[in-house]
Amino acid sequence: MPDIIPSDARELARRLEERREHAPVGNALLDRLDGDRAPELFRRLVGTEAQCHRAEMTAYGTMLARFPRRPAADLFIRLSRLVYDAQPKLRKCAEALDLPDPFGRFWPPGREAYAFNGTLSWVANQGSQASFALSSYTDMVVYFSGCASLVQRVCELKIDAPAEFIEYYEGGASDELTELALEVVQDGLDRGDDPQEALFQARLLEESIADFWKSAANIS
Repeated sequence: MPDIIPSDARELARRLEERREHAPVGNALLDRLDGDRAPELFRRLVGTEAQCHRAEMTAYGTMLARFPRRPAADLFIRLSRLVYDAQPKLRKCAEALDLPDPFGRFWPPGREAYAFNGTLSWVANQGSQASFALSSYTDMVVYFSGCASLVQRVCELKIDAPAEFIEYYEGGASDELTELALEVVQDGLDRGDDPQEALFQARLLEESIADFWKSAANIS
């Protein structure tokens, strides 16, 4: 018999965690990081990050237009603000790394730099409220933990990194915001959203985060 997915946000989050444990998407940047390659890899990371900001701002605006109700609207507004407020800090990272304006060009090249953008945009345009909120929850959990691991590895290897870079990537996910994301997932499920669809799309977004790290690591 097919697996029955319950309409419960925390159960969906638990199942995503199980998949993460059994089939981790990995972080290629951690695998390639060393002192010699660090400056190039850091610049590629900042460049890839800037491309994601482009897609995120549009995606959150799309979701706000599609679901202008509480608690969903609150989540999308706050996510937009999070990315918007991060942009000046990312510019400072770029300047410290001698990287031209990362928002002013499409760089780095390669599919991996834009895989996250494509998945997020698709979920924003075609997914349900629950799908997008669960994808956002997964994004925060996986991305921020990856950033924390990166900063830890930089410190362990005693790699020289600009203070602006460390400041940008050392922050963790907001417990309040991840809880709000699960609340929005549950609200969508209570309104009839398909939990199987939400689980599928959130895992797909998580896999695209692996491509994000691959882009930074310059692995095709």
